[in-house]
Amino acid sequence: MNDPTLFRPWGTAGAGDDPLLITPELAGWRYSGLRVVHLPPGGERVLATGEHEVAVIPLAGSVTVETEGRRFELAGRESVFTAVSDFAYVPRDAELRLSGAHGCQLALASARATRRLDPAYGPAAGVPVEVRGTGRATRQANNLMTPDVFEADKLIVCEILTPDGNWSSHPPHKHDTASAHESVNEEIYFFRVAGRDGRTPDRTGFGLHRTYTTDGSIDETVTVRDGDAFLVPRGYHGPCVATPGHHLYYLNVMAGPADERAMLACDDPAHHWMRESWAEDEPDPRCPLTPLPAPAPNGGTR
Repeated sequence: MNDPTLFRPWGTAGAGDDPLLITPELAGWRYSGLRVVHLPPGGERVLATGEHEVAVIPLAGSVTVETEGRRFELAGRESVFTAVSDFAYVPRDAELRLSGAHGCQLALASARATRRLDPAYGPAAGVPVEVRGTGRATRQANNLMTPDVFEADKLIVCEILTPDGNWSSHPPHKHDTASAHESVNEEIYFFRVAGRDGRTPDRTGFGLHRTYTTDGSIDETVTVRDGDAFLVPRGYHGPCVATPGHHLYYLNVMAGPADERAMLACDDPAHHWMRESWAEDEPDPRCPLTPLPAPAPNGGTR
C-alpha cells in the first residue's frame, strides 16, 4: 500500500477551490510547497505569500500577475506538452493578484524564504532547455529556476518531460545529506500525463515513480496519473517511467536549509554505472519534445 504521507493522488490533497495544496506543514518538513490553482474565464484570485517566495508557472492558458505595483503578462502555453512557459517570481511578504480572461491552470511553487528579493519576470526564451541522457534514458529538462539560471533565496524549480517508453530521474539519486558532493533539498514531484494525442493531459494514461532508502524505511513504487504528486523527504528517487503511448511530465519543486542554493546529488552506487553507458548510445531524437522558445518582444519587466 502506498504511503499517504508521501503519495498525494489528484483529488485527495486539495483545499477549498485549489485541487492541490502542499505546504511545509502539511508535508511534515520545513521548506518546499506547491499549490495548483484553477482560474475560470474572467476569474481573479488574490493571495498573500507570507514567509514564502513563490513562482507562478502556467500549466495551461495565460495569466496576469500583479504584485507590488508590477504587472507581468504571462503568455503561458496550451499545455505542458506543447511549449516552455514564461513565469513570474513573487517574493515573501507580498500580495499577488492573478487574473485571466480565458481561464487557466497554474502551479504556484514555493519555498520558505529568509531573504526578500524583488518581483521578477522569467521569459520563456530565457529558460535553458537541456536534453539529458541517451537512448531510453533520454529526457528534456526545462531549467526554469535552477541556481545558475534564476535568482531566488531557497526555491529551485525545473520541469522534466519524458517521451513515452523512456525513463528519467535515473540513475536513482538522493540529496538528503550535506556534503561537498550533496546538498539537502526537500523535493515535490507534480505529474502530468499526456493522452493519446501527446498534447492534452489525460488521467487514462499513467507512469511509474520510485523512492526508497537503504534502510527500507521508505520503499515506494507508485502508479502516477495526471495531477498526482509525490513528496521526497529523503532517500533515493528514480526512475520515473513513461509508459508506451503516454509522455510524462513532472514539475520538480525543491528547497533546503543551505545559504546557497545547489542541486548536488549522489547516485545509488548500485546504478551509477548507467551514466558511463550513455557514452555508447545516442540521445532519443524525439527530445526536446517541445519546440525551443522563441524570443518574445514583450511579456513583462524585471
